[in-house]
Amino acid sequence: MPETSVEENVASVRRWFDQVWNKKNSVAIHEMLAPDCVTHGTHDAGGDVRGPQGFSEFQARILDAFPDMHIEVQDAFGFGDKVAVRWVATMHHLGAGLGIEPTGAAIAIGGMGIARFANGKLAEAWDNWDKHSMFDRINAAAAAAQSKSASA
Repeated sequence: MPETSVEENVASVRRWFDQVWNKKNSVAIHEMLAPDCVTHGTHDAGGDVRGPQGFSEFQARILDAFPDMHIEVQDAFGFGDKVAVRWVATMHHLGAGLGIEPTGAAIAIGGMGIARFANGKLAEAWDNWDKHSMFDRINAAAAAAQSKSASA
């Protein structure tokens, strides 16, 4: 399979965020990720996520916790086989997918990543997203709800 152009890779990154997160399309994960893909730092606990199945499980947990998640890609540009991306996600904590009862907390977080492509598929990625801010907002909402119920 011929290598893809920088422009095609940038378009693939934009498609990834639209399909996987905004349209909640888990089939796109299996279409777009190489079978041995590793995404470093992606997991909500900070670790790596491996392969399409591992990413599908991660996506299911995140979307269970934040079913209204929307990600806006603010920048995406590439060089060679890599694409850099900067994004902002907005969502509400409405499910227990992270092992935390829903708080309803409104959350906006940002992230950046670098994706490497091989044979037209995402082969490896390095993610840096604001996990701490996300959990701080969830914990603050849970504490506020607990305080409110204790004083009632």
